[in-house]
Amino acid sequence: MAGFRSFLKAGHAPTLLAAFVYFTYCCGVWVSNGAMAPFIKEALQLTPAQVGLMLSVPIFAGALMRFPLGVLAQYIGRKNATLVEMGGIAIALLYGYFVVETFNDLLAMGVLLGVAGASFGVALSLGSGSFPPRYKGLAMGLVGAGNVGTSVAALLAPALAQLWGWKAVYGLTALGLLLPIAVMLTLAREPEDVAPHASLREHIACLFELDGWAFSAIYAVTFGGFIGLVTFLPTYYYDQFGVSKVQAGQLTMLAAFMGAALRIVGGWLSDHWGGINTLTVVLVTVGLSLGACSLTQTSLLGTTALLLLCFAALGAGNGALFQLVPLRWPQSTAVAGSMIGEIGALGGGLVPATMGLSRQYLGSYLWGFIALAVLAVTMLAVLHLLQPRWTRSWSRAGGRAPLPQAAPVA
Repeated sequence: MAGFRSFLKAGHAPTLLAAFVYFTYCCGVWVSNGAMAPFIKEALQLTPAQVGLMLSVPIFAGALMRFPLGVLAQYIGRKNATLVEMGGIAIALLYGYFVVETFNDLLAMGVLLGVAGASFGVALSLGSGSFPPRYKGLAMGLVGAGNVGTSVAALLAPALAQLWGWKAVYGLTALGLLLPIAVMLTLAREPEDVAPHASLREHIACLFELDGWAFSAIYAVTFGGFIGLVTFLPTYYYDQFGVSKVQAGQLTMLAAFMGAALRIVGGWLSDHWGGINTLTVVLVTVGLSLGACSLTQTSLLGTTALLLLCFAALGAGNGALFQLVPLRWPQSTAVAGSMIGEIGALGGGLVPATMGLSRQYLGSYLWGFIALAVLAVTMLAVLHLLQPRWTRSWSRAGGRAPLPQAAPVA
């Protein structure tokens, strides 16, 4: 406890809390269509491929909006950028409540819901911006634990849809937006970890560097796998095992909560053991657990146990990777985080589409699990190819933060 109090005193704790609340809400909104997918599929008579497309659109849209929001945050401030984004979320939810009636309307709604998915890089940079490098991993892990919003959506949205209909959930969620707006306005302050005179070219330098793309590819497995599977699991449980719509949401909630909680552990562990070391264990675990999921599709208990293990690793991997980001780009963390989050989320958008196509045209979800497992092993090879250069240039062995510079002697 003394160590955690020291951590809180090292930065601005109210801003950390505001960023967590904001990110939690945005994550829940982003996956709301996935949480209600069994209801929407039944109401609009959708095929498996249509369901996959419906679930992929918000993820793709959110991914594409992340980097522009990160660049905007460098100029108007991260706190102001969150308020602009929440205004866009309000428009999206009201469109869903008043307008959506057909599959095409649903796809348009998915594009608007992507606004919520753009929050990632700004939220993490806002929450961790006032903390020193040795605490960046834990601070980002705590904000990133806002992924728990996906489990809240998976738990509440099906129950509310059962009571009042799936469109009513959009209206209720719009009312809930008042909480993160109030918290952001009253608690958050703008951090100072930004280069105020940097040019746009300097802000977006990560776009032109190998490290930026390597981080993005690895994040496509850890976060892409997390958000893609969270979005798809209610449909998977409902179709594959015949559980009720509400039970499918509850099972998804367990997995999503595991991933969100372990993000904090991944950040903390990476501060002490190193982000590279942590990611190595994560990618091995993800590859093995997803490969095993392809073989246990007749066992609800076995599949759930493997998915909990997989989500624990995915969550820890998300925290580990973003312990490394502020070490590599200390003056442009918001932009670098938004770019990496964008590519990672694009990878997540492929998950429901791939699963839906596999089910419709190959008769099973097996090949979707296998494809994700192969991708995890591939990223493990990329990580170890680049590790020697990273530990020579901007981190210590294993991916730990460099030691503080000693003050010069007068």
